[in-house]
Formats: sequence, structure tokens, C-alpha cells
Amino acid sequence: MARVLMYATGWCPYCHRAEALLKSKGVSDLEKILVDREPERRVEMMQKSGRHTVPQIWIGERHVGGCDDLVELDRKGELDVLLEGGASQ
Repeated sequence: MARVLMYATGWCPYCHRAEALLKSKGVSDLEKILVDREPERRVEMMQKSGRHTVPQIWIGERHVGGCDDLVELDRKGELDVLLEGGASQ
């Protein structure tokens, strides 16, 4: 399974929704960076993603985007392939 990194906050409902979807897909090793606990990491997230909202999600080396982007990948049937390490664009 591909590595999954998510910048999030502890209170964000979209972060919780994205995490629930990932867990439903079998992701057990989710690296979660809580930017509300480590504010300097938000700057890192913004530099890497070009976005300021959470969640920001990477699967492998690919920046997926936020929760809506993740849900859209799943709707298209591309999320499972990406999680398995495929190169779905």
C-alpha cells in the first residue's frame, strides 16, 4: 500500500471524513501532521501544496488535494489504484 500523508487539524470535519474514507480503504499507516498543534508545519504544507486549507493529502509522491478531491478520486474509481501504488493521474 502506498504511503499516505495528511496535514490536518484535530477539529476539522473534512479531515475526519478524509481519514474515515482512507481507513475504509484499508489504510492503516496514515502519517497525520496536526497543524493546529504544530503551526510551523502549516507553512510547510502551504509551500508544498500551494494551498492553505486542511486537509492536504499525499498518496505516495502525488498531491491529491483536499477531502473533496479524495472523494472525487474514489467516485471515479481511481483511489484504490493509487493506494495500491498505481500511477493513476
